[in-house]
Amino acid sequence: MEKIVLAYSGGLDTTAIIPWLKENYQNAIVIACCVDVGQVTAYPLIKRKALETGADEAVVINARAEFVSDYIFPMLKANAIYEDKYLLGTAIARPLIAKKLVETALSYEATAICHGATGKGNDQIRFELTIKAFAPMLKVIAPWRLWSIKSREDAMEYLKERGISVPMKQDQSYSRDENLWHISHEGLELENPDIEPDYRHILKMSVMPQDAPAEPENIELYFEKGIPVKLNGEAAAGVKMVEALNEIGGRNGIGITDLCENRVVGMKSRGIYETPGGTILYFAHRELEHLCLDRKTMAFKDVISGKMAELIYSGEWFTPLREALGAFVEKTQETVTGTVKLKLYKGNIITRGSSSPFSLYSESLSSFTTGELYNHQDAEGFINLFSLPVHVRALMQKNHEKEQQEL
Repeated sequence: MEKIVLAYSGGLDTTAIIPWLKENYQNAIVIACCVDVGQVTAYPLIKRKALETGADEAVVINARAEFVSDYIFPMLKANAIYEDKYLLGTAIARPLIAKKLVETALSYEATAICHGATGKGNDQIRFELTIKAFAPMLKVIAPWRLWSIKSREDAMEYLKERGISVPMKQDQSYSRDENLWHISHEGLELENPDIEPDYRHILKMSVMPQDAPAEPENIELYFEKGIPVKLNGEAAAGVKMVEALNEIGGRNGIGITDLCENRVVGMKSRGIYETPGGTILYFAHRELEHLCLDRKTMAFKDVISGKMAELIYSGEWFTPLREALGAFVEKTQETVTGTVKLKLYKGNIITRGSSSPFSLYSESLSSFTTGELYNHQDAEGFINLFSLPVHVRALMQKNHEKEQQEL
């Protein structure tokens, strides 16, 4: 008798998958597994719904704290941003969810893991790379690569034919992913990148900037080794920090992104992302790095940031390269400690000041007033040496031009 652990959310796709598994895998035991990474949902209701839809068992795993400490904060310290806009909210959660699915499958002695990711998307890669990293012997069932359902409308009809309630209205049948870090929206009119979204109809975490308060809101963040630990002078670690900043950022219209991105599978897709708290944290963390990192370390870290974003986006979290780059990032964060003061106003984040016991800024060096640490006359020799390649090349060109004229 086959045991199948299903990555279950209670959304349209996974609601349809339970009866489909029962119809296509005879005598299979289906264990619906919902990994809580911060979705706003009623988990007793989710479990009951899974069982009523045909699951044999339903489990909920609380992974919120682990999600923040072991995934979000390492990503934040790396400043990983995909294609300059996407703060990787869905991508960073998938390795953790898949890891918990594997742990559940092994505890139940299951033979397969099933997920609801489509054959066109990134999530199938993210889930399956992690599954292969921890339990390559487990079979993966991906209904969107197998069944006759071709669209979300087909999935709704499939449920209606079986007397199962559809978990959304037609005009809200966006493909959404929600966790502590963000919520994403895809589908419906968003599939045309030339159409302006009806944000007030779509947004769940944020208000539009024009609807934000008329007065700015000031906040203060304190970091220790790259990790935010205090908000406005009060301890607010991990989940509490992210939740508080989501509320603050959301009401100020912070972190709304419209992105046409390059998927791993080769096509482009358009999505609306809300990341209010994450946008604030990325901004503040970067401000502190400007103060605490030297020029060459910061420049090379920018290279690493891009590569980390690429690896996270592609589901390559549990790989030697990601772990090695993570070790570099951790080293850079040893001095990223201090306070950043921000002003939030109608979608904008404005720096009010920053300070650190490890600050590399020296007022006596930077001031226009001549100080003891810097001799202006030293600059002449430096420039002569720094410009030597340019100087030599210019002399060569002049000599070459002279020779051509003489001919």
